[in-house]
Amino acid sequence: MGDHTSVKFSNLAAIIQEFNVDGQNIVQGFTKKEHYEKYNRPWFGATIGRVANRLKGGVITSLNGREVQLEQNDGANALHGGSRGYGRQEFEGPTVVKRNGREALLYTYLSPDGDQGYPGTVELKVYYVVSEVVEDGQPRSILDIEYEAELVGDEVEETAVNITNHSYFNLSGGPSAAEGTIAKLATRDYLPLDGGIPVGHVEPHAIDTTQPFEFGPSAPFDDCFIVARDQTDVTIDTRSRPLKLLAGFFHTGTRINLQVSSTEPAFQFYAGHMIDVPEVDAENPARGAFSGFCIEPSRYVNAVNEPEWRHTVILKKGEKYGSKIQYMAWRS
Repeated sequence: MGDHTSVKFSNLAAIIQEFNVDGQNIVQGFTKKEHYEKYNRPWFGATIGRVANRLKGGVITSLNGREVQLEQNDGANALHGGSRGYGRQEFEGPTVVKRNGREALLYTYLSPDGDQGYPGTVELKVYYVVSEVVEDGQPRSILDIEYEAELVGDEVEETAVNITNHSYFNLSGGPSAAEGTIAKLATRDYLPLDGGIPVGHVEPHAIDTTQPFEFGPSAPFDDCFIVARDQTDVTIDTRSRPLKLLAGFFHTGTRINLQVSSTEPAFQFYAGHMIDVPEVDAENPARGAFSGFCIEPSRYVNAVNEPEWRHTVILKKGEKYGSKIQYMAWRS
């Protein structure tokens, strides 16, 4: 790793606390663990599970032959694994390990049977690899994330898993992450929502997101975009799929670029219009609407309750859930 990149993590939710690129931190966070515990309602930098995003009515309609009722912590829906989901839990680590020939930091969490209502004991492993490459004469900072989960208990034969990272990016260095930021997504396809839950079909977004566009108060995105329309070949472990560029961002003032890639079939683009974090101290200023934006690679929203999508999130005994995310950033 060169002089242009430094990344800081917390064992609370394996949070990405800082991602410094050419001297600028491009993620939202707090300086101390107790600040996360008290103020991190937006889930800054956290590992999200057991099931990311929303589940309709807080219910899994069928799992191990029965209905599972979960906490309704987002109106009528379940959100991000519950109010005490993975994003609120202490992980073990970090442990320095070799992963695919590279040095990685490993964080683990053992999610017990009944954790936030989810059946089965699940072991989650989160691997972080920080590196740099030089392209077009510019050093580029890279953070690779790999998730692996396994049903290790004997309580049930299957459970639901959908893991993502909830980092909020701000390329401006100022209070607004939207002003001056130009976005471009790899797809225009998205899942129309009703109350945060997909209505069941894919259609083009009203904005052509495959062309450079701006977001903010007039375009407050909180949408699930689709990379793979055909779900039949999406398995519980997507790590064998090539990394695919999901989104690119560029700030006209700082000249910071960000690219987010993943092996996942979908991603939530959230422009951060509901961020409301009070000032803690001089090092932890107030963060308001649009102070950060998210790209959350994952499976389809509410997939476990949709017959054509549920195989992508059902983890059975003897199988492994897996996915990869890559953040690449540089100053041009």
